[in-house]
Amino acid sequence: MIVFEDVIAVRDSVSLEHLKELSSKRRVIEDSINQTSFITEAIAREMSGGSTSRCEQERLRLENYLPLLENFISHADIVSNNSQMIRWTSQLKIQWSSVLSSSSFFNLTGPKFFQIDNLRFELGMALFLYGAVLRERALEFLPSDLKQSAFIYREAAGVFHYLAHEVLPSLHSAISAERPPEATSSVTSAISLICLAEAQAVYIRKAEETGNTGFGVLAKLHLGVAELLSEAVGALNSGIGEYKAISSRFLEFISSCKALHELRGHTYFSKGLKHDDQIGIAIGVLRDALSNVKRKMPGDDSWKTFFRKEIEHSADTLQKFEHENEFVWHEKIPSGDELPLLQGNEIVKIEPYRPKKWERELAFKT
Repeated sequence: MIVFEDVIAVRDSVSLEHLKELSSKRRVIEDSINQTSFITEAIAREMSGGSTSRCEQERLRLENYLPLLENFISHADIVSNNSQMIRWTSQLKIQWSSVLSSSSFFNLTGPKFFQIDNLRFELGMALFLYGAVLRERALEFLPSDLKQSAFIYREAAGVFHYLAHEVLPSLHSAISAERPPEATSSVTSAISLICLAEAQAVYIRKAEETGNTGFGVLAKLHLGVAELLSEAVGALNSGIGEYKAISSRFLEFISSCKALHELRGHTYFSKGLKHDDQIGIAIGVLRDALSNVKRKMPGDDSWKTFFRKEIEHSADTLQKFEHENEFVWHEKIPSGDELPLLQGNEIVKIEPYRPKKWERELAFKT
């Protein structure tokens, strides 16, 4: 919890009201995250314009808090080198826990909290939460509105991209303290790419449902998702010492999704080859894809079940091709370097995040 008006002295009642509103908007988010809110579901629904979605309610809370925070920081920056402002920032005791840190999964006494005496740490973590809420909201739309789901994934990608390139670099240069993975540019860049991959996966699903997209196009789109996820891993690897701090479950999520889309892409590729009367090459491509994906089986039991279903589907396709080739075509089956390579196609772009700032004057007693 942070109570800005208890720590920071201001010169007038207008500035005091601004600090009180800032604390109030943050407290609503604190209570929601920590599940300590006494607001009933009916009141929460009324406050969010009638929405019953918890993600939508959280999104609106953050959209009420972030402009106030941006305005506060812009005024604090003017006197950021003042010794009094430095003391005030320290006394705020800005603390957040982490969901991506490996320590979060093995700390039996509760979540580990990270304290960084910098206002951009508060902004960065609030923006990370905002991006995460958007990503969850995109998932909610998946069963009913694929177009809206993909758009919100792209919005989330824009928030994480902004965080990685506009907010966190200044935080990195200003502090040397231990920070959660969420407050590092490498991780937020990676999650931006993951959101783009998820948006492209939604577009693929829409194309599959319409049924008028060719095997070759679907293959390239699936491999485009895999390439975006590879870029995400590359972004994580670019963070010196940060990769080790990330939970293995999160890393396994990325590698598992990448492996699945590679398998789906090569399955479609093989179907396209078979359609073009190249059944021997189709069999070789699918054999190679199945061999690769079996080496990437995830450890999580629920993920294993899904993996096995995907493998069974591709294995059934391979069996049909092999049976047809054995009795009809008798084509040679290539392998290794003899197999063709297929380039993925990335068709999604981020929806740029444009921060809002409520222009209000703040006068500090420094």
